[in-house]
Amino acid sequence: MHHVWFGSILGEDGKPLKTRSGENIRLAELLDEAEARALKVVSEKRPDLDEPTRCEIARKVGLGAVKWQDLLPNRQSDYVFSWDKMLALTGNTAPYVQYQATRAGKVVRDAGDAATTVEEGSLSDPSEWALARHLLFFGTTLEGVAAEFRPNYLCNYLYELATLFSRFYEQCPVLKAAEPVRSARVTLCALTSRVLGSGLGLLGIESPEVM
Repeated sequence: MHHVWFGSILGEDGKPLKTRSGENIRLAELLDEAEARALKVVSEKRPDLDEPTRCEIARKVGLGAVKWQDLLPNRQSDYVFSWDKMLALTGNTAPYVQYQATRAGKVVRDAGDAATTVEEGSLSDPSEWALARHLLFFGTTLEGVAAEFRPNYLCNYLYELATLFSRFYEQCPVLKAAEPVRSARVTLCALTSRVLGSGLGLLGIESPEVM
């Protein structure tokens, strides 16, 4: 048995939330509110999607955002609960990581039956190498999480992976590249999609196929 202690959740006024006083929102209400706020954002960003699809994305994004905000800080530190920060599409948030996972998955689907191999010499851009190197540390990161009971290690790893993938995505054309570069880059996208999806899943967070 291990005693895994953690800090307090603070309101935006800097004071600890106190559930016993009845002044704060209950968990069920919190999750409903997260979904509602996420649905508003999804409806603004993707009005082209039908309502059931938007609601399903909002469920995954809203619940994922709550979980991420709770697991991201050092568990022994206090943290401030913030709706705006939690649901932001930029920065170290679940929606940002989910979006990059969605991006990577879409590239792989659009590539169809493309070979997923990396031939020697097919990677040359610094952003390709940075992404490839970071992918190698997934297993080591999980070992650290398990040994020290710190899911924030995984959150930070996934955020860095998402950031490196975004940089790679912006700088390196994938589907329009000539072979063997195309296959190498599709492989990087496939591995990124798999690792982001697996990592989020370990945190109890689902990855939407569309965002």
